[in-house]
Amino acid sequence: MGSAFASQQWDVTPDIMTTAKALTNGAIPMGAALVSDRIHDAFMDGPENLIELFHGYTYSGHPVAAAAAIATLDIYRDEGLFEKAVTLGKEWEEAVHSLASLPNVIDVRNTGLVAGIQFAPREDGIGKRGYDIFRHCFWNGTLVRGSGDIIAMSPPLILESKHIDQAVSTLEKAIRAVN
Repeated sequence: MGSAFASQQWDVTPDIMTTAKALTNGAIPMGAALVSDRIHDAFMDGPENLIELFHGYTYSGHPVAAAAAIATLDIYRDEGLFEKAVTLGKEWEEAVHSLASLPNVIDVRNTGLVAGIQFAPREDGIGKRGYDIFRHCFWNGTLVRGSGDIIAMSPPLILESKHIDQAVSTLEKAIRAVN
């Protein structure tokens, strides 16, 4: 989308926000909860003799996860990956919207480098067309996410134009191949 969080893209300040996979690029499990000052202060203003927010588990603050997060954040910055998402956003949008006139496509929507292509359900069951398109893409080298009769696409931020062409071409072939 061009920023680390969708809330930044739409100028929204949430009270509580969770994040996980992108902290370490999914290489090492890590998650975080970010809270506003108001939420933080509500926890910190408790009685003096109590732990403010009793939390922490066996794997909390793991040094390998922390090192992976720091390395990942450095890569985001050094390779300009959020800025790259903005640069490729229009190309991605045009490519995925080129699928709109294909058989059984009823909607194409996107924001940044995220897209959803919705298909008309088949008479033999809701979600079956989407699943068959998902399988066709998988067996032809493109990983998409099937959710009922919607194919969701969210490519990695290291994306290049050739990857957009390959992914959309594979999806187009799958759409045409699946009734």
